[in-house]
Amino acid sequence: MPDSRIDRRFAAVKAAGRPALVTFITAGDPDLETSQAILDALPGAGADVIEIGMPFSDPMAEGVPIQLATQRALKGGQTMAKTLSMVRRFRERDADTPIVLMGYYNPIYVRDPKAFVKEAKDAGVDGLIVVDIPPEADDELCIPALEGGLNFIRLATPTTDDKRLPAVLANTSGFVYYVSITGITGSASPDAGKVSAAVSRIKRHTDLPVAVGFGVKTGDQAAEIGRSADGVVVGSVLVEAIRASLDAHGRATGGTVGAVTDLVREIASGVARAKRG
Repeated sequence: MPDSRIDRRFAAVKAAGRPALVTFITAGDPDLETSQAILDALPGAGADVIEIGMPFSDPMAEGVPIQLATQRALKGGQTMAKTLSMVRRFRERDADTPIVLMGYYNPIYVRDPKAFVKEAKDAGVDGLIVVDIPPEADDELCIPALEGGLNFIRLATPTTDDKRLPAVLANTSGFVYYVSITGITGSASPDAGKVSAAVSRIKRHTDLPVAVGFGVKTGDQAAEIGRSADGVVVGSVLVEAIRASLDAHGRATGGTVGAVTDLVREIASGVARAKRG
């Protein structure tokens, strides 16, 4: 892979002596217009890398907040074409912040993987996280993504042992996403000591940055995790902030965008406290 926006951003935050803040939202949640406004506002609130969830009817690894976000998006008519359009609109204003599409293989498969990679690259996407394709199926999407100029980011978990880790890392690029708990998104808080040990173990196998997610909800947690990780990922707490801001009919209010950006600023302050000497 040539030098990418993801590579440059992680290098920049490393030079600044801190981890990156990686934020997740679901495309089209709670509606396309509001979702676009949230996306556009994230860099100014402190997001270094943005993951955009591709809505899918069966998000098997997600906890209740992201499942509900996906349902809201699909009910509102979100499609892959609209998700890619969101990225194109974002790129009109921001040429530097990395965008990673995250989700499941089915919505990509039905569009044709190679065609999807080209569409995503042309829209301004930088990387993919597709949680249900194992390394044994790299020819399905991972290799076409790399050949098409997209980083392919793998997940490692507490159960990914040293024997399995080389296979997980073989074609990974951009960064490694370490899932800090065994379970679904947002279901528990990470143990900073265990995370630190896991990050150290992964780094013995790769020079890639390691970002830690699943369960980070506060600035203090972000500061604690960020002292050992190269990036801190927040997702469920942001989509839960969206849900909590909606009116009685499930519609966005004047405070929906601010509910997310205020929380991102608070977590970004925690990331800043993880600054290293």
